[in-house]
Amino acid sequence: MDDLTRRDLIKLGAAATVAASLSVGEQLAAQTAPATRTFFTPEELAMVDELSEMIIPTDDHSPGAKAAKVAAYIDSQLADAFEDKDRTTWREGLKLVDQLSRDTTAKTFMQASPDERVAVLTRMAQNEGAPKEPQDVFFIELKARVVNAYYTTDIGIHQDIEYKGNTYLAEFVGFDVSS
Repeated sequence: MDDLTRRDLIKLGAAATVAASLSVGEQLAAQTAPATRTFFTPEELAMVDELSEMIIPTDDHSPGAKAAKVAAYIDSQLADAFEDKDRTTWREGLKLVDQLSRDTTAKTFMQASPDERVAVLTRMAQNEGAPKEPQDVFFIELKARVVNAYYTTDIGIHQDIEYKGNTYLAEFVGFDVSS
């Protein structure tokens, strides 16, 4: 203890202060960390996961909506939605998907075969430009949320559209979305 210089004591005091504040910060973060809120039931989440993957499937170029955890993102957004209208739209919309599936296949959407699921989704999408039925309107909401969620993930941005960031490009390499 006699060998400690004033400089050593200051270093020791500073290290102790930093260590104590880090420990307190970690404890506060653990206490105030938000609990994971969910909106969908497990069955609804599985259905949204399947619908999302059908809209943006995995292909040779990039992983799809399931890998990007699109359903979980939509779930968290709806759990935190300010308006009940958003949550009601999704609850009722998923019921409409199941009802359409029952009407066409005599099975719920998740019990239907992959080809039957495609037929249900195709039926919902057929009037996308001019929706006539409630399930047509829900399809527009579903597709918009899935696309928004997917293209805000690392998979969507970097793997699918290969965004390079704020860099100089000799030519614009993009996708023609006009059609």
